Amino acid sequence: MFRSVTFRLRVVHQHLSLLPRLRLTRTMSSSNQPTAGIIIIGDEILKGHVQDTNSHFLCGKLFQMGIRVEKIAVVGDDLEKVSSEIANFSSTYTHVVTSGGIGPTHDDITYKGVAMAFNEELALNDELVTLCKRFFGAEHSLQSPQMKMAFIPESAKLHYGYDPESGEKNMYPVITVRNVVVFPGIPKLLQKDFNLLGKTLFRESNITFHYQEIFLACDEISVAEILNEFNSKYKDCIQLGCYPDLLNSYYKVKISLECQDGAKLAEAHKELLSMLPSEKVVEYEKDPVKNASSKVYQLLQSTTQPELIAPLSKAVETLEEALDKYKLEEICVGFNGGKDCTILVHLFFAVVQKKYGDTGNIPGNLQALYIEGKPTFKQQEMFITETFSRYNLKPVIIHGRIKDGLKEMQSSHPHVKAVIMGTRRSDPFSEHLEAFSMTDPDWPPFMRVNPILEWTYQEVWALLRALQVPYCSLYDQGYTSLGSRTNTAPNPALRFVDKYGNARYKPAYQLADGTRERTGRTKSISEIVEK
Repeated sequence: MFRSVTFRLRVVHQHLSLLPRLRLTRTMSSSNQPTAGIIIIGDEILKGHVQDTNSHFLCGKLFQMGIRVEKIAVVGDDLEKVSSEIANFSSTYTHVVTSGGIGPTHDDITYKGVAMAFNEELALNDELVTLCKRFFGAEHSLQSPQMKMAFIPESAKLHYGYDPESGEKNMYPVITVRNVVVFPGIPKLLQKDFNLLGKTLFRESNITFHYQEIFLACDEISVAEILNEFNSKYKDCIQLGCYPDLLNSYYKVKISLECQDGAKLAEAHKELLSMLPSEKVVEYEKDPVKNASSKVYQLLQSTTQPELIAPLSKAVETLEEALDKYKLEEICVGFNGGKDCTILVHLFFAVVQKKYGDTGNIPGNLQALYIEGKPTFKQQEMFITETFSRYNLKPVIIHGRIKDGLKEMQSSHPHVKAVIMGTRRSDPFSEHLEAFSMTDPDWPPFMRVNPILEWTYQEVWALLRALQVPYCSLYDQGYTSLGSRTNTAPNPALRFVDKYGNARYKPAYQLADGTRERTGRTKSISEIVEK
């Protein structure tokens, strides 16, 4: 009891000591722009058991509303620390958003923490009692864990979201106390609540953040002097950011420019572009999947890359013919994470997108056949999973050799009649193939569709890069053909020694001689050594 009283006195003293700064902060916010602080609550975040995605979501949404997030704090399940952080944030920022710590268990302390931050008690809310009894059952006493969520700070207000289509009211409300908004910690619930209540809970700013990005295919040290010079001139009106990305296949540095004056931003953006080396500026496509159809069909009319029109046109015509011959549910696209099937999945998605219009009109998921058998690289497995998600593919996963796998698919997916393959003429046993070829008589009967059969190694990479299709990171590490983990290595034809004397490998798209594509396979390496 003594500890609780002492703590509350400390909170009151903290509020009083912050009054001068509070007036200054609020005055600045009202004359300039509203601010926000986010408090993520939970031991599971600090221990790394759960990854926080809520702060990322909240920052993006608040930024769109003209509210600048100035601080994010992660606090464990410690009542005094939670309460102290809330009191401090409430005195400092226009809005305070908490996430987590709402529920029936012992470590759900957010409501109590909010109450203590404002020297309040928890009070039983009759409306929430009804909700809790409806959800957990009417037999539970008010002291039971099932009723814990019915006790909220005395001055709390309840806010219900309503589904815009059905008009149905959310089962449980979001509560606010003064300038503190208390969200659940489960990302799906938080996102739903914010999307329904965001404009109600937060005063949308009349200030607009104007934003521009520049992507560069060089490291940040090579443009540091340029950025320093630019920042010296514009630091009072432009917020400049520089973010290296070591894993992106298309750029190495992202530069961001932010300003409240759109005209000033346009002027500054133009000037910075003129200062940067033009050959390093990348027209980066942030969502190549969403814009797949438009980009593919625009490339067919390209005047800057006319050499790509013939191979792309043939592939698109083959895929369009396949969609005319077969229903979508009768088609499966082969995918194992390699470069050939990666461009193939992208082109198939683009053609389907063109045929059906908006993604929402596509009748069901596109099916992808993945035959597991040989030991694969971890990076390849991760990329396969990401690709299934990126294109919303329904995986048909078969184990074993290809022939056995097709037999299994014939049994488990009898409606599938055609398999779109990333086979090229340079692949083994492909001399007799055509754009449409039935499997051999002793194989399960499937139509093999080969849209990129006549493509060269260079054309595969030229089109992957032109469309900025995400591909497996191993290709940026010198691998040019992905076989088994036990027989595949970086291609020695791409090996070089850097200025520090370290042996490194150029990315796969820089291999000049396509006939050496499989030089990284164990057998090919042995042959080179023998020679």
